Amino acid sequence: MAADPALVIATARCWLGTPYHDQASLRGVGCDCLGLARGVWRDVVGDEPFPIPPYSRDWGETGPREVLADGARAMMSEIAPAMAGPGALVVFRMAPRAIAKHVGILTGLNQFIHSYEQLGVIEEPLTPAWRRRIAFAFLFPQR
Repeated sequence: MAADPALVIATARCWLGTPYHDQASLRGVGCDCLGLARGVWRDVVGDEPFPIPPYSRDWGETGPREVLADGARAMMSEIAPAMAGPGALVVFRMAPRAIAKHVGILTGLNQFIHSYEQLGVIEEPLTPAWRRRIAFAFLFPQR
């Protein structure tokens, strides 16, 4: 069963203005994009099911595995990106042939929240440039 999208969105919006900090996940203090998703998970679902190992910030990283998508798939329901609506976690592939390494949470049909270097946690339009980079989509489970 998927979590209530309104709860996911309201929780994500509580993180707006949190400064960017690589590999952190503390609302109001600092987080990166994965840290935002982890924080929303803790508030909506509960304790994180496993520790997150250190990871590279390189959006151009290539490799044989979609590590971020595989991790999400282990604890969330995967849906087709075209079916992703408000409250869904979306995973972006930022460079062709690179693994997908950026995440955001949809807040509307054309809006999303994410943590972006130098900007922190922001809500912005899901422009065509962002939309075409969505590689995977997932639903937060209920508590």
